[in-house]
Amino acid sequence: MGTFSRKFYDRHWVMFAIIILVVSCKSKTNDTVKRSDTNIDPIEAKIDSVLSKMTLEEKIGQTAQRGKSSRVKELPKDLKDAVRKGQIGSFLNIMNKEDAKELQRIAVEESPSKIPLIFARDVIHGFKTIFPVPLGQAASFNPSIVQEGSRIAAIEASTYGIRWTFAPMLDISRDPRWGRIAESAGEDPYLTSEMAKAYINGFQGEDLASPTSMAACAKHFIGYGAAEGGRDYNTANINDNLLHNVYLKPFKAAVDAGSATFMTSFNDLNGIPASANSYVLKDILREKWGFDGFVVSDWNSIKEMVNHGFAKNEKQAAEKAINAMLDMEMTSTAYQDHLKELITEGKFSEKELDVIVKNILRVKFRLGLFDNPYFDPDDTVLYAKKHLASAQRAAEESTVLLKNKNEVLPINAKQKIAIIGPLADAPHEQLGTWTFDGEKEHTITPLKAFENDKQYSVKYESGLSYSRDKSTENFQKAISIAKSSDVILFFAGEEAILSGEAHSRAKINLPGAQEKLINELHKTGKPIVLILMAGRPITLENIKDKVDAILMAWHPGTMGGPALKNIITGVVSPSGKLPITWPKEVGQIPIHYNHKNTGRPVIPEEFVQMDSIPIGAWQSSLGNTSHYLDAGFLPEYSFGYGLSYSNFTYSNAIISTETPKMGDTITVKVTVKNEGDQKSKETVQLYFRDMFASITRPVKELLRFEKIALDPGESKEVSFIFSTDDVAFYGPDKKWITEPGDFKLWVGEHATDESNELKFTLE
Repeated sequence: MGTFSRKFYDRHWVMFAIIILVVSCKSKTNDTVKRSDTNIDPIEAKIDSVLSKMTLEEKIGQTAQRGKSSRVKELPKDLKDAVRKGQIGSFLNIMNKEDAKELQRIAVEESPSKIPLIFARDVIHGFKTIFPVPLGQAASFNPSIVQEGSRIAAIEASTYGIRWTFAPMLDISRDPRWGRIAESAGEDPYLTSEMAKAYINGFQGEDLASPTSMAACAKHFIGYGAAEGGRDYNTANINDNLLHNVYLKPFKAAVDAGSATFMTSFNDLNGIPASANSYVLKDILREKWGFDGFVVSDWNSIKEMVNHGFAKNEKQAAEKAINAMLDMEMTSTAYQDHLKELITEGKFSEKELDVIVKNILRVKFRLGLFDNPYFDPDDTVLYAKKHLASAQRAAEESTVLLKNKNEVLPINAKQKIAIIGPLADAPHEQLGTWTFDGEKEHTITPLKAFENDKQYSVKYESGLSYSRDKSTENFQKAISIAKSSDVILFFAGEEAILSGEAHSRAKINLPGAQEKLINELHKTGKPIVLILMAGRPITLENIKDKVDAILMAWHPGTMGGPALKNIITGVVSPSGKLPITWPKEVGQIPIHYNHKNTGRPVIPEEFVQMDSIPIGAWQSSLGNTSHYLDAGFLPEYSFGYGLSYSNFTYSNAIISTETPKMGDTITVKVTVKNEGDQKSKETVQLYFRDMFASITRPVKELLRFEKIALDPGESKEVSFIFSTDDVAFYGPDKKWITEPGDFKLWVGEHATDESNELKFTLE
């Protein structure tokens, strides 16, 4: 074979070998793709398919949430045209069913990529059937009540096409001056985390794609409840340890529970507005926690960064928010007006925008909107009997008995009852804050509940027309019926509008002339039962000694009247516990049970009250401890406090081991007995303290709780199981750690109950 022939032959064999190798590799690659395809989330494949067909303008459109003014009766043409062009991804507050249907029809039939809309609404503590305000529901210490209520809210709201609610609010709230404390679960991270899971499981149900499920939205991320002075929208300064050990915990629980969406807060956090805070939105929420839903701004909060002084104009505000991976803009148009330009200028990329759009599409697919974009307007579920019954149970379990001198409660049918006060027959106010869809016509007030029960002899005179009323012209009428009665039920508090967003108060005593009327009624010598309806704790220093019993009903919702009648008459024993420390006066705020000890903690027996200081006393530090000279060191009522018509005793508290090792599980048991003569519920609470650590730790932290029902004379052993991981904290090295050392445990009725103390040393 000649040289040419050999070279030709060799060259062709090499080429043939290469071809065989390429084909083989291609075949293996295809096989690999086919095999791995079975592991690809089908939703992710659908997202990629939709995204591949979208224009840049449509992608930007998915980040836009719009609403319609309630003053405009017909859908504006420009709004429908924007949907037709794919320029809107979500709507809020579209409450006309036909409008919602028409907008969705345009989106899925006429827009370029046929992407369905999400319709959203603030469904906070009920849709039509209104439950107690969230702070009240937290007082139930019963997550099943909360989950049932949010499931009912989703069933009712979804009949209007609402598939996304801006709830639950998970802001840790330590300042009752802040109006939005009413929407929170109070001051404790563990209780709020348990309520977070209950709300999310209720709203979203077992299957988010079910037509009766709503996507939850954990808000406000983050630090909103720490606003300076309790003034809404104010700045929050929270160090990293406090942020992780307190404020972030409920939001981590929300991620673990599968919350579909998050909402940023209005405030700045340590100088960076939450809507552009990469540390919390990217580093924590996305990277550390793995959240793959989408984040929406609060109302106009992106453009409000100009007011913060964090952005010089709306374009820069859009740039900062989008680079922090804030996915959707509520109502304002900074993204719509500037994203395309920012991408052209290289300040953001379309590839990064694709990630944001995927987050939004992912939630829409999970909601089943691509397969079933429409809704069934079934009004028969509104105010269903079982919904009303559930709302009544929630109101009963949320009510907290704070005082019961001489056991004036419960009252009986033989007593003549005077019903007085501005909240006795105020159906709208009883619903509480943030109830856009509740209807006062369906509210049963305490007055109506008593009047409907003919076995009770009732006379009524409000004395005051509303909570802020300062007129005394009807006082004599109220005093007259009080004198002819055996007991006075005084329904006091604040109107619904006095709590909630933008409704912070510097003074949190009873507004108007309510205290004055109570003082006058006290002069009659008749026992007074004070029933409070409010969205926050109310300072009672001026009147607490003028009344014989105090019930905190919060704003109890649609069925508050029957619930309160049942409690006042003893059909139901009160079982609520305070989810927030109740201050004596505003000067004590912020006050919370899980505070640090300080280097000079209070020694009760060494406390010197201001009026006890001698005139001309020699200058001294008067006890050398942390307290107020006038208000002392104790709150009016502690976290977890609440009385019952029964008396519960705790005994035989034991711990499974006093020397656990790292990673061990620990069991605490206690026997609780109902010593009273009425079936009642009790919330058994377990607290712990890490006695020394690499950072200072709180004097107490709630570790577990369980609500139990006991018949008269019945005993029950309650067991709490926890691991050493449950006493971990975020340490100085920016990691979660459990350190060896000494711990104390207390199991009892409230945060200051130390009658059953246990100890263990972690090795």
